[in-house]
Amino acid sequence: MAGVVAGEAEESTPPWWRSAVFYQIYPRSFADSSGDGIGDLAGIRDRLCYLQLLGVDALWICPVMRSPMADGGYDVSDPRDIDPLFGDLATMDRLIAEAHERGIRLTMDLVPNHTSDRHPWFAAAVAAAPGSAERARYIFRDGRGPGGAQPPNNWPSIFGGPAWTRVTEPDGTPGQWYLHLFASEQPDLNWDNPEVVADFEQTMRFWLDRGVDGFRIDVAHGMAKPPGLPDMDPAVVAAVGLSADPSAAHPPDADAKLLVHDDSDPRFNNPGVHDIHRRLRKVVDEYPDAVSIGEVWVEDNVRFGEYVRPDELHLAFNFRLAETPFDAVKIRAAVENSLESVAQVGAVPTWTLSNHDIEREVTRYGGGASGLARARAMIMVELALPGAVFVYNGAELGLPNVDDLPEDVLADPVWERSGHTERGRDGCRVPIPWEGVRPPFGFTEGPGSWLPIPAEWADRTVAAQLESPASTLSLYRTALGLRRTRDEFDGDTVDWLGGPPDCLVFRRPGGLICVLNASADPIALPPGTVLLTSVPLHEGLLAPESAAWLV
Repeated sequence: MAGVVAGEAEESTPPWWRSAVFYQIYPRSFADSSGDGIGDLAGIRDRLCYLQLLGVDALWICPVMRSPMADGGYDVSDPRDIDPLFGDLATMDRLIAEAHERGIRLTMDLVPNHTSDRHPWFAAAVAAAPGSAERARYIFRDGRGPGGAQPPNNWPSIFGGPAWTRVTEPDGTPGQWYLHLFASEQPDLNWDNPEVVADFEQTMRFWLDRGVDGFRIDVAHGMAKPPGLPDMDPAVVAAVGLSADPSAAHPPDADAKLLVHDDSDPRFNNPGVHDIHRRLRKVVDEYPDAVSIGEVWVEDNVRFGEYVRPDELHLAFNFRLAETPFDAVKIRAAVENSLESVAQVGAVPTWTLSNHDIEREVTRYGGGASGLARARAMIMVELALPGAVFVYNGAELGLPNVDDLPEDVLADPVWERSGHTERGRDGCRVPIPWEGVRPPFGFTEGPGSWLPIPAEWADRTVAAQLESPASTLSLYRTALGLRRTRDEFDGDTVDWLGGPPDCLVFRRPGGLICVLNASADPIALPPGTVLLTSVPLHEGLLAPESAAWLV
């Protein structure tokens, strides 16, 4: 059964995840223990003391299963083993146990929509004949036109070009096409096949039995396909900015395409996906403390809420805040929308400002001193809201994107698939600087990290910031401690209060008041005792681009 954190009863009310702060770890960029310049599981274990000091409740670890790494581990060749790049099963077991000893839960990424093209199943499918049981695990179809030379429909891939690739049959002739909503190395599974469902359930139990506390489900809105795989409306294809034309220019990175994908897109959010999630939820419910978290890109609030009904996912990512500029009116609209999307079904909201696919918030808010000030203010807004919060590794250090990485180190598949016209997501994946005065800043004992760390990050290392009460890391530590221990953060709602123009003021039922000053001028605070500010007050006034908590 799922591991119980030391000192905590098996039955907890409310569930631990309702107000948890999850810390997202991109494994290759967190900490390297082997000296090869790539982060690994033992590196995470070595830094558990830091994560405990930071004050997070749980970890979300991006994929560490066996993979050829065509898409950063989201192309899985064996879902029930650890890739040697990151360690082995014994290392994972030790990490789970030691995290639990420190009171930290551990969740991991699972990828149900597709496998790697190196998965034994797919190798067997290509070697088998059309109509075989091996091909029935995936979505193979005959092509259209003379000789079946055209893809079965007009669906584009999220990465650009058609969502179909043609195979060569065992006799050497051009054959059927297989569906891949993402890269051609990521063939989509056929979730109408009971064998696929049963195998994924086996994978879930494999990790839950080892003590994992739950899963983040990748592309949780994508597993079910519409009957007959009909063509997309050309207007929808145009709306999402993609093309099924193999000769068309490749789009920017995948997350951008997910951000704009239309709710009428037949590739995603089909009704059958809910039957899949209900079945998976039954497996999770065998482990009473486990949580399931869905990556759900659905704009409509009613349809979004369907994913977090009581018998489906526990939590689903809502990316509204991560898409919103530093503007008080738009931030309030994003918060209200996120709360409304789950209130209809009695579910828990989630909040995040960045992840491994999204430009870091410091850069997104303008960069430099202003971008950092805004990012510090927004983490206080986020932590003041009811629900679960997800913090991407490095956000607590105020790290910006690194958008001038040398071209010869770029590793995101988007770089190659775009013909070197789009740099991809590597800029938000640069490794964590831990200590010292020059790269690689203690990330590795080797000569360098898989992506170079900027020399100007010397004042942003963990060690440097732990010594500074004014640092972003110190702000995170203080804010997380207050959120975890103060009753004023209790309650599931937000009461909006009046405030100056370009400012936000809201109160939690427990009594916490959060003030965000997004204006260009200092403002007076409402009555109350100041609990924390993102920058020091000046003559009792809250500076522009800052936030305060009062009780």
